[in-house]
Amino acid sequence: MVLKVLLLGPNGQLGHDVRRAHAEAGEPFDLHPLPRDQLDVGIPGAAERVLSDQDFDVLVNCSAYTQVDEAEDNAERAVTVNAHAVQTMAAVCAGRKARLIHVSTDYVFGGDLERDRPLAEDAPVAPVNVYGKSKALGEKLACLESDHVVVLRTASLFGTAGIGGRGGNFVETIIRAGKETGALRVVDDRTMSPTATVDVARILLRMATEGCAPGFYHVVNSGSATWFEFARAIVRGAGVKATVTPCASSEYPTRAVRPRYSVLDNSKVSAAFGAMSPWREALERYLHARGYRKA
Repeated sequence: MVLKVLLLGPNGQLGHDVRRAHAEAGEPFDLHPLPRDQLDVGIPGAAERVLSDQDFDVLVNCSAYTQVDEAEDNAERAVTVNAHAVQTMAAVCAGRKARLIHVSTDYVFGGDLERDRPLAEDAPVAPVNVYGKSKALGEKLACLESDHVVVLRTASLFGTAGIGGRGGNFVETIIRAGKETGALRVVDDRTMSPTATVDVARILLRMATEGCAPGFYHVVNSGSATWFEFARAIVRGAGVKATVTPCASSEYPTRAVRPRYSVLDNSKVSAAFGAMSPWREALERYLHARGYRKA
């Protein structure tokens, strides 16, 4: 019997690379993308109505409300998309004994202000903004609805499709700004796990085909960086003639608080599926794929 996989959010950064990884692997299962115009999970009741009419063995949820600053003033929509819709997905999956592979975020952490070591899957969640709280709630509600939920926490994603499938991500923003201004100031007091969507997509594909135990997995590239360190590596790797200077996040206040430290420990997923590439290697591959060259 051919495995049937339903993909939500197929046109975003990660969804795009899930589809590409599926094609590159020789289409090992029946993948059915379900874009927003067919299912808008922000509409109450839509997820249950649409998913109940679909035939699938695995539901992969790459859809999310990701506007971190806007979520501070639009909490209802963030919770609807990132929590209640995810709960519905899990309930539908439980009813037909299907698996749910749900993509979450490092932003469920950040409240431990003394943290300086990578966070394992069993670390207590401690979100510091509405977006993170909505994602943490989605994780909890999904796991309460079904015993067959796999939660992938990712972080600081960069992929060729760009955010929301519209192009653009932190890498492209830094390259563009560096070329335009020749000088960048980037925060150096927030540390995270830069991660290529193509690497997450390949793990996700294997989880769908090979299976894995339900639970939480931190799927990020190895190593950590501050946003300044990441930006400096981007500029150097892309051959951009620009200086990058570190600064404090207080110089660039945002509507939503960001985690000071949200580095994820990927040892669990590495043990199950092989070591994750270092983020610098992943960045080099991305820059090469985009046609950037060192000076």
